[in-house]
Amino acid sequence: MAAEHPEAAKQLSVVAENVGAHLPELSRDTEEYVLAEIPELRGDATLIKIMRATITEHSAALLHVFENGIPLERIEGPAAALEYARRLAQRDIPLSTLIRAHRFGHWRFLQWCLDELNRQDAGEALSTATTRRMLQVAFGYNDRVTEHVIVVYQQERDHWLLSQTTARAARVRDILTEKNVDLNWAEPALGYRLRQNHLGLVVWSPKLKSEGAGLALLDRITNEIARKLGCPARPLFVPRDAALSWGWLPLGSHSDVSWKQLSDVVERSDPSVHVCVGSVGYGIEGFRSTHRQAVRTQELAAAADPAPQFTDFSTVAPIALMATNIDDMRAWVWGILGPLAVDDENSARLRETAQIFLDTGCSYTATASAQILHKNTVQYRIRKAEEIMGHPVQKGRADLEVALRAVEYLGSTLLRTRPA
Repeated sequence: MAAEHPEAAKQLSVVAENVGAHLPELSRDTEEYVLAEIPELRGDATLIKIMRATITEHSAALLHVFENGIPLERIEGPAAALEYARRLAQRDIPLSTLIRAHRFGHWRFLQWCLDELNRQDAGEALSTATTRRMLQVAFGYNDRVTEHVIVVYQQERDHWLLSQTTARAARVRDILTEKNVDLNWAEPALGYRLRQNHLGLVVWSPKLKSEGAGLALLDRITNEIARKLGCPARPLFVPRDAALSWGWLPLGSHSDVSWKQLSDVVERSDPSVHVCVGSVGYGIEGFRSTHRQAVRTQELAAAADPAPQFTDFSTVAPIALMATNIDDMRAWVWGILGPLAVDDENSARLRETAQIFLDTGCSYTATASAQILHKNTVQYRIRKAEEIMGHPVQKGRADLEVALRAVEYLGSTLLRTRPA
């Protein structure tokens, strides 16, 4: 094998430094590429967030190796990569999918580095030597880290499959997906009566310290809510992964729920825990529908900034049903609000006044009373909002009301950081 070019290591260091200056763009591009190539990794906001962190940590670590010539034996798998492996194991996503994600991500990373090397115009001999060194180090890194990730995935998968809750989760999934379910079999298998009213919950915490303690916390809060609402039996608690659980509260023949009591329990609990609930439903169809609503609400809450601690489906139903794509929703809100969709204090005041003004039937007097303001101040704010948007608040009123409600709930997630 030919001796390495004496300048190859230095040239690779320059490549790494230049690519590292665009790490956010590299990470975003790699994420989009992996999701485009592997559809089964799309749709779960939590998994996508961890995958994004994994890509960033992998890229930063390997660029660090390129730039400083760090021996591979000193490299350990990034924490996000190990957590991503655990989550995929818990979600029953095959190991082969995880390995494909690593391969596609690795290839995209190398494309960025090779493009940068080509821009350096270092000459054929040096470019060839630098490419050889780049590929040798990169594939050595990927082989080392992938082996570690596989071990973590298999350990987590074994542990998860052995847990008793997995069997219950499998039965629940069957009930959620199968049209014809034998209730005489399903109820004993679950230890939960389906022929009654139910309230579906999603309980999660993005800041859990450990799996055991985390699931115990989510289970405890679910049971506290059930006790506060006077449920006649224990709730059905199904861990989805180490940081998120599904739940069903047995309401018996009752269909009325005090959202105030429920929110009080949540807000008095650990501040890292979030709870979303559906609407009350009866029987097996109600079991399914209240769960779908809770899941849709949780997806919306996870996208909010800041994320609310408690949300019930009935208060955000129109937004939850339309927010299947946050990027599209953000573009729509910007189109409706125009320059008023800016994340600053003045715009927030004008949006709040405009929303109350519409809610009160466009009454200046009622709006002033609700905000404890002088009527002239309300008139000024409405006029200012109209000037900024370029049209009266009553023009396209239905769209404006929904856009304002969406911003009220999702916050800065839907807003610009500065005027367009």
